[in-house]
Amino acid sequence: MSKENFLKSMQALLGADYARFESALDKPAFRGVYVNTLKCEIDRFRQLFPFALTQTPFSPNGFYIAPDTQGLGTHPLHHAGAFYAQEPSAMSAAAAVDAKPGEKILDLCAAPGGKTTALAGALAGKGLLWSNEYVKQRAFTLLSNCERIGVQNAVISGTDSASLAAALPAFFDKVLVDAPCSGEGMLRREKAEYARWNEKNIAICAARQKEILAHAAKTVKAGGYLIYSTCTFNKAENEDVITYFLKEHADFSLVSIEDSFGSPAFGMPEAKRVFPSDGGEGHFVAKLQKHGEAENVKYNFFTSTPAPQACLDFLHAHFQGDLFGIPCTIGEKIYLIPPLMPQTKHINILRAGILAGEMKGARFVPAHALFAAAGATACRNRISLSADDSRLAKYLHGEEIDTQGFDVNSGYCAVQFEGIPLGFGKVSNAKLKNHYPKGLRNLS
Repeated sequence: MSKENFLKSMQALLGADYARFESALDKPAFRGVYVNTLKCEIDRFRQLFPFALTQTPFSPNGFYIAPDTQGLGTHPLHHAGAFYAQEPSAMSAAAAVDAKPGEKILDLCAAPGGKTTALAGALAGKGLLWSNEYVKQRAFTLLSNCERIGVQNAVISGTDSASLAAALPAFFDKVLVDAPCSGEGMLRREKAEYARWNEKNIAICAARQKEILAHAAKTVKAGGYLIYSTCTFNKAENEDVITYFLKEHADFSLVSIEDSFGSPAFGMPEAKRVFPSDGGEGHFVAKLQKHGEAENVKYNFFTSTPAPQACLDFLHAHFQGDLFGIPCTIGEKIYLIPPLMPQTKHINILRAGILAGEMKGARFVPAHALFAAAGATACRNRISLSADDSRLAKYLHGEEIDTQGFDVNSGYCAVQFEGIPLGFGKVSNAKLKNHYPKGLRNLS
């Protein structure tokens, strides 16, 4: 197929509004960043971020950046997990969830991690965020991003929707399905993909979306919400999927999305659509509520397993306040498990909570994730590097740095950028041996 065939399909879809859509195709694609409030408040982010920011209509934490912005991935704020680079209209999906602290949330198709960033921030460390990704490599990317943003109360899994539905029936307050789709909303940014567009692929995607949505519905508890979104334009993957779902699931009904972004969906005013003329590359979002009596499903939750005393001593010596989760020893590694995590079987769990570290003989060695997830003042021994401190670039490059000017003790020490956790190192004789992971370092 071709770009010409895609444009014909859009003309049939939009009718008189097609001219506005066509005029936007040759303009630069929108780019944005989502501020991670687990790590940095918005006002502080504005002060530290070196590029111009303009508020998006899709989220109070979302901002446009210039299309030609360079160097986002190497900036200290990115290393610190203070923001997530995200296409602006994609922010609308997590915003529609309206997550509240203490809730149990499932992000079913979560990679690479933009929606999880937003949901984790809204939960503010309370409740449970279960982020799942079926594709193996994307699941590991999701895990890496969750470590970077410092989320403490997340479970990262890599399994199919049917397995999650069987393991977690009626468990979640809210479930987000940002479904795999034909990606028509990305064609303006990835023009080479026009050649792959075809109606057969749309039909395959729609069939898969219906199946995923049916599984997701089983995980929503009575009174809870199911949010469905795509980054594509055609009705087959959007309004038609929701219409089919509602026919098959009489216990669900559409809920109006009251946010001011975009425009009403076709024949479905409760749902929202975004086109390039609305300030984003393209998105569809629908929200449904589950009705009926509360299901009587019993879950067993994780309890503490004996953790080596060396680990507990380290945590209490280096961190203030409560532990991040329930200590759990698996082999030589120690994790801090979210208190609301249920015990499940036959689920490929990549990570639950935080990897605190591992035992090497009688010695506890901390992990990068432990320091990345710590709050600004949680670490007792810490140094905070400013933007104009030459040691900042050296640390992110993996080099040893001196600790002159800082009142720190020998031993493990948190390293921060302007008070935002980056990672850690080990201090000896006024020198900090770098423990920033090699795969995360700036190479140039």
